Amino acid sequence: MDQLPFLLIAGQILMAIVAGLLLNLTPCVLPAIPIKIRTILREAGSQRSHRILAALAFTAGTLTFFLTLGGLTALLQWNWGTLFQSTVFVAILVALLVGFAMVTWLDLPIPIPTFAATMHGRRYFEAFVSGLLSAILAAPCAGPFLGGVLAFAVTQPAPVIMGIFVSIGLGLSLPYAVLMLKPEWLSRIPRTGPWTLAIRESLALVLLAAAVFFSASLVPKAVYPWLWSAWLAFVLIWGIRRFIQGSGAVRVIAATASGLALTTVVVFAGPADNDEGGLAWQPYSAQLLKETQARGDPHLLEFTADWCINCKVLERTVYQEPAVAEAVRRANMVPIQVDVTASDSEKDALLTAMSGQALPFAAVIDGDGVVIARFTGLFDTDSLVAAIKRTEKSQR
Repeated sequence: MDQLPFLLIAGQILMAIVAGLLLNLTPCVLPAIPIKIRTILREAGSQRSHRILAALAFTAGTLTFFLTLGGLTALLQWNWGTLFQSTVFVAILVALLVGFAMVTWLDLPIPIPTFAATMHGRRYFEAFVSGLLSAILAAPCAGPFLGGVLAFAVTQPAPVIMGIFVSIGLGLSLPYAVLMLKPEWLSRIPRTGPWTLAIRESLALVLLAAAVFFSASLVPKAVYPWLWSAWLAFVLIWGIRRFIQGSGAVRVIAATASGLALTTVVVFAGPADNDEGGLAWQPYSAQLLKETQARGDPHLLEFTADWCINCKVLERTVYQEPAVAEAVRRANMVPIQVDVTASDSEKDALLTAMSGQALPFAAVIDGDGVVIARFTGLFDTDSLVAAIKRTEKSQR
């Protein structure tokens, strides 16, 4: 009788490792890449014993966060991303990102606290902090399989929840720990030269972009686009300078970084434009949802937040597709956007009631109140359109 639950839990733990591994492929973890690359480059050419300890320190940093998050989830029934609803937490994260950008730009070592130095942990403290911050940056959003794993986890006892969260952390840290352990890969990475300097500065600019993005919930909405404009101006000045002074690979890096910076500002600097056929979202209110349900109208609930990168990607791609707007119109559907940037007991309870454990999350609901489909993480236009069309059939 006990074998089936054991096999079920073992399968979910394996799925959690895969979910953590695939989390590395989502846009949400892009801000963490410069931090990881910095740590890997600093370990290139080191002795094998040093690389092993650095890989263990990086993994330990990641697991420290996930153990803490798992414990809070078990004790307080937190959702994935709840930490980012805290203004204090986001402010500390923004400060850390700015700090990492500065030490990366200047190629400085991370300042070592006294306790780490006295414990002879100077060499591996940066790897630990890198793993910790990389895990934190992965926390706002969900990747493939993660929603299902989290939905299973919250129904289990605390030890199982902890085991699943640890497994997610192991999957997330695995590729970078392996890179630190493979000398034949790391030894080929040049440590000096004009193009490596340009790469390092580009990575610092990515960290600054992440700091600007997460500041959305900290600054007035009117100020937010100006932060992006200031960042873009800085990138373009840097790019022009590098392009003029450099040659070959440096010019390619400068031109590529400048082009990506322009694209980033277009995507994140302002609200999604609904004038070209995208969805016209209605902000959530209990009254709106109640009236929609009373009329028997099908509705689309999208849960979003200013700190959710994957949410912004969906809102500027899938939800902007004319095919989605047309399907919503044909189904007489009400698109409702639920902003959970800040903690709100009513909105958080609605997310839980919809079986949502992580952002991005969307639910397609027919006129009878039946949930036709749930979407966690990134998804494509065709899947959403197909779910919306199913609400038409259910009304016939």
